[in-house]
Amino acid sequence: MPIDDGNPIIADLIAVLVAVTADRPRVMTVQAGNALPSGPFEAGHRSLQSGLRAWVERQTGHGLGYIEQLYTFADSDRTSEDAHRIISISYLGLTREDQDGAVANGWRDWYDYFPWEDHRAGLPPFFNERIANPLQAWAQTAELSTLRDVRSQRVNFAFGLNGFGWNDELVLQRYELLYEAGLVPRAALALAPHSTALVPGKPMAADHRRILATGIARLRAKIKYRPVVFELLPPTFTLLRLQRSVEALAGRLVHKQNFRRLIEQQELVEETGAVTADTIGRPAKLFRFRHAVLAERVVAGTKLPLSRA
Repeated sequence: MPIDDGNPIIADLIAVLVAVTADRPRVMTVQAGNALPSGPFEAGHRSLQSGLRAWVERQTGHGLGYIEQLYTFADSDRTSEDAHRIISISYLGLTREDQDGAVANGWRDWYDYFPWEDHRAGLPPFFNERIANPLQAWAQTAELSTLRDVRSQRVNFAFGLNGFGWNDELVLQRYELLYEAGLVPRAALALAPHSTALVPGKPMAADHRRILATGIARLRAKIKYRPVVFELLPPTFTLLRLQRSVEALAGRLVHKQNFRRLIEQQELVEETGAVTADTIGRPAKLFRFRHAVLAERVVAGTKLPLSRA
């Protein structure tokens, strides 16, 4: 419903709720994976956040812990069937998948939607044929040479081509380029009939895929300067699980020795004195996050050494 009966504006609250399970970044979805949890801001909601929490819990059975406002989407073409203007206010939430008995089949691997973003095993096998080559060809379809140059520069920078390195934070820019070039549909309905020219990846309703891309980009940036990854881990964990969680979110590998050295130098974790009991071979030490360093690290920054190694 509108915020005010006399105002043709609807505020839609959308949650990008993230977990990491079995070294896979997961996002909570509804409608068989076609949408993110969402609902309108209603008069009975005490605040935007309370409204979001109510919708997420109602639709998924999952309680929200840490959340932060992500982005407000207010493009002029965002209108409902009855011509109301829609403003979508999105939030990023971090949690653990098994919390509160959430609906198990609501969780989806976010690389199901953005398979070109996972470089942990190297360049995706379809990358050149389905992404790089079509994008470079699209760049040359512009009528003016200056526009062709601009398009080529955008493609090279966003996708790490022709001497540019891969920047894991440019998730939204890559998605928007693929959409602009006609290689991905923005809405699920655009897949009928399915085109083999489209880049692999599951579509979503409305612009929820674009919103998810924004959430992934935000989280990839945050894990480099703030220890938010600990919100996704159990109370105790191994250093390998911490490393694998960071790699899952970033879509890239980290240098193992540098990663552990940095974690130790910044005193982000401490040993619990316990070891894992369910591993084959030598038991691994269990660690926990040192909450006492949180305020300090928010100010000083926490940089995680991402690499292609």
